[in-house]
Amino acid sequence: MSGTEQKQPSANYNSRVEGLRDLSPDERRAKIAGIVGLTSEQSDLLRGVEALPLHIADGMIENVIGNFELPMGVASNFTINGRDYLIPMVVEEPSVIAAASYMARIARGCGGFTTSSSQPIMRAQVQLTGLTDPFGARAKLLGARDEIVEKANEQDKLLVSLGGGCQDIEVHIFEDTPAGPMVVLHLLVDVRDAMGANTVNTMAEAVAPMVETITGGKVRMRILSNLADRRLARARVELTPQALATKDFTGEEMIDGILEACALAIVDPYRAATHNKGIMNGIDPVVVATGNDWRAIEAGAHAWAAQSGRYTSLSRWERDGSGNLVGTLELPMAMGLVGGATKTHPAARAVLDILQVKSAQELAEVTTAVGLAQNMAALRALATEGIQRGHMALHARNIAILAGATGEQISQIASEMAQAKDVRVDRANEILSRM
Repeated sequence: MSGTEQKQPSANYNSRVEGLRDLSPDERRAKIAGIVGLTSEQSDLLRGVEALPLHIADGMIENVIGNFELPMGVASNFTINGRDYLIPMVVEEPSVIAAASYMARIARGCGGFTTSSSQPIMRAQVQLTGLTDPFGARAKLLGARDEIVEKANEQDKLLVSLGGGCQDIEVHIFEDTPAGPMVVLHLLVDVRDAMGANTVNTMAEAVAPMVETITGGKVRMRILSNLADRRLARARVELTPQALATKDFTGEEMIDGILEACALAIVDPYRAATHNKGIMNGIDPVVVATGNDWRAIEAGAHAWAAQSGRYTSLSRWERDGSGNLVGTLELPMAMGLVGGATKTHPAARAVLDILQVKSAQELAEVTTAVGLAQNMAALRALATEGIQRGHMALHARNIAILAGATGEQISQIASEMAQAKDVRVDRANEILSRM
């Protein structure tokens, strides 16, 4: 079959791929391509060599001088809502993909992850200043709700025809700011399978003159909010003590440790920052791999974590009435399947062919499940041998490369340093010299 022929995607592939880590990168890519039904052309895009031609890169951003590469791996073993997923992740940090895959393997034995999400509603903000009657202005805007919504929807007839578009408005008042009273109109826009930034920004700019006429105020800011609190994704996992037990720790001991680690993240923002970074270790690589805006996702997640006025854990871990460990994660997830780099970057399109998600909501849910798996991995490690044992064993390969090792030398040096629990460049140099 030629590289341009389209194979029929496998809708129900098995994400439990034995021995994946023992293969070479080319063998892994061929294995994944065969499982999900990629063409040879799509497989070549995942290899990364000239996946993003310079002329396409030049059209994506300004002052292009080249491309910057990061490793892409695949997390295996994920079962989400009864369906298996192989999940491409772009990340430079060792242990992230291994940890997510291992936790997914434990979870699949307990039924895997379940997810849900709200409608893809994004907010556009229109800021009004120069008002002496903010409450009166609010009443006028709410009274003109239908006209404002109609004007916004005139900007994207296609979106409206797909069942999306501006659904409603909100009006927020800030009586005491350093610049005086302000009124902020929010457009609530269903963006369907788009991330939605361009759409909601266009709508905000379009309604600005009307808003000024209605209120007599001056419009300043007209832009989306990355706190997409109406566009939430949720993931849940339930694990038995038996599934969590190891040769050194009982399942009950493991659950106690995870609950205590989560409790600290709930009450202590210093711990919460690192706890949530671990969650984003799982989320960001999927966002990057699919060509979505990881900065927007990060901004929304951390703002959501501070919505109570105090920065806290994004996830919650509990013990249910049967003694099982239950983990949940809910956060804003403004991800898209259309527009931006998601459609422009050839490798991002190939990644979506592996995921085989049908909507932006499904993509957001899958990504959230990976974040919960990564959080579980970090808490499990912290509750037992500590985070460094597994992390440094994988980091040892980077140190070996830094020392100048190549080919089989990398694994040999990394293994010796990991076994000695002595992962340093000078140690790698010493082993390399002896070899």
